[in-house]
This record gives sequence, structure tokens and C-alpha cells, in this order.
Amino acid sequence: MKKRSIAGMLAILTLAGAVLTGCSGNSSTTSAQTGSGSQQGGNTSQVVNIYSDRNYETDKQLLEQFSKETGIKVNVIEGKSDELIERLAREGKDSQADLLITADVGRLHRAKEQGLLQSVQSDTLSKNVPENLKDKDNQWYGLTVRARVLVYAKDRVNPSQLSTYEDLTDPKWNKKILVRGSDSIYNQSLLASFIAINGEEKAKAWAKGIVDNMARTPKGADRDQAKAVVAGEGDVAIMNTYYYGLLLNSSDPEEVKVAKQLGVFFPNQNTTGTHINVSGAGVTASSKNKENAIKLIEFLSSEKAQKQFAEANFEYPANPAVEPSELLKSWGTFKRQDINLTKLGENNKKAVEILNQVGWK
Repeated sequence: MKKRSIAGMLAILTLAGAVLTGCSGNSSTTSAQTGSGSQQGGNTSQVVNIYSDRNYETDKQLLEQFSKETGIKVNVIEGKSDELIERLAREGKDSQADLLITADVGRLHRAKEQGLLQSVQSDTLSKNVPENLKDKDNQWYGLTVRARVLVYAKDRVNPSQLSTYEDLTDPKWNKKILVRGSDSIYNQSLLASFIAINGEEKAKAWAKGIVDNMARTPKGADRDQAKAVVAGEGDVAIMNTYYYGLLLNSSDPEEVKVAKQLGVFFPNQNTTGTHINVSGAGVTASSKNKENAIKLIEFLSSEKAQKQFAEANFEYPANPAVEPSELLKSWGTFKRQDINLTKLGENNKKAVEILNQVGWK
């Protein structure tokens, strides 16, 4: 009996040891497979994961340069801005995204309001990105700038007839104004800037005046408005400079032909300045590789990267030490709205309400 008992105890101990060894092995494997930046063999993996709505060759080249210079691998998931923000919210603290890169302050602020971003302190970013082009709580930083301008038919409009955004509500422009729909974040931010500068009542009056002078029910994107001007559907369109640059440099000869028939006008030069917006980046609240994410934003705001944005992507640099491209210079210098762009996000909900109230479809 004693021999059997001792033998049985030894068997149980042997089995228990095998189970513990097996569990230890599975835990190590799981740790290595989940989450970039987890401990693997005592070393922290060098990686940064991005959710981005910018599908540009310039961006891809810059990310490759960053990887070569730092040894940090960059993984990018591309998608539409709102879908990426929804995905971040759905994934919560388990999200593997370290950085959100998207166009328009309205979207960046939306991510901030949902608690999807975190504050970042960086001397480099403080130097490279002006105060008005970043979140007041340092949760996002502008990387490229676009102006929302007027493009007009050269054969029908004398630029001396143009002056301000407000003037577009004058009866002389009845059925001559082309602009995209109220669901456009660019129009929402434009109106949000008017709320910040002129107050809600004047902003609403402006939106109603634009609706009254529209040449057609809004449809299409910015470049479609430009094409409609050339087609004779209207005389003046509201659009971002970036999209006009794309038309001028399109691989489609017909788009280039359209662009060459249009002039660019920067409104409100003697008053409040032309509206601007940014593409920007924010470190996610769930980031597992925060330091790498900060390094990437710093790199993208550097003079070297900003020059590439300016030369190849028809965007104004956010870094004040970098000059615009020759193409953008050819359109002339311009006075900008003097507001912190955080206001665009803070006023977005009110802007959407106004657009709905005045029947801007």
C-alpha cells in the first residue's frame, strides 16, 4: 500500500509540473502575438501603428523615410475619417492604433471629444507647429494647411467683382454660386469659423444667403464644383486650394483644361482673412507605442518633411520655417483668419444645426 501511494504521488507531481510548464509557454506566445510594443525576449518592439485617411504617395514616401532613419516600423490602416474614428471608439483601450491622421479640425476635435486622443508634450512640436494650428490641450497637431478659396470663371467674372465670403450672399450672385453639401466637413468648418468670428446670427444669415444664391442643389466634391463652373452651371465655386492643385496637376488632360479656365481668389483680405484648415495627427488614448508616435509627428512636422508636403502635395506647410511651393506662391500671399483652429471643432455642432435650419442640403 505504501509503495502504491508513493508511486501515485510521484505521478501526480509529474503531471502537475507538465501542466504548469505548458501554461507558461502559452502565456509567452500570447504576449508576443498581442499588441505592438509588448515585451518580446526582453526587448520592446519598435513599431508605430497608424489609422489614416490620407492615401497619398507623398505620405507613403515620408513614412518609409521615417522607418529608415529611426528603425521604427510603420503600419498603416487606411480608411475614411469617420469610419476610422468609429473603429477607434469601438476598439476602446484594446485598440492597437497609436496615431490618428486625418483631414479637417472638425474630425480631430470629434475624436478628442470622444476621449480617443491624449495630450502630448514635445518641445519639437511646440517649435514646429504654431499655436493656432494645434489643439489647445495638445491632443492634435496640424501638419499641412489648406485655404478655402473662391475659384471663378475667367471668361465671365472679373476678379475685381470678388471681395469677401459675405459678398457671395449679394443678389448679384443669384444662381451663380456652386458649393458642395452640408455633410461636407469643410463647409461645416468654414461656417464654424464664421460663428467664432461674427457670432451665430451673422453666420446663419450668411448660410441662408448662400442657399438663396446657389446655382444648383449641392452635389459632388470640391473638384466637381470647379468643373461645374467651367461647364457654365455657375460662375463662382467655394473650394480648397489643395483640390485646385490636384486639378492643375492631374494626369487627365481634361481636368487640367478645366483648371486653366479658372482663377483663384483669396476672400476677406481687407477684413477677417481667408479661412484655413489642416490635416493633423493625434496620439490615441490607447497607444501602446506613445513615444514612437510622438517621434513620427515630430518627423512629419520637421522642415524636411514639410518641404515634401509642400512641393508634392499642393498643401501649405504648417511649419512656419518652410515656404510654400512655387505653385502655391504663384497664387499670391494671403491673410489668414486669426483664430485658433480649435474653435472649428468646438463650433461644429452649432454649424451643422445652422446648415440644417437654412436648408443647405
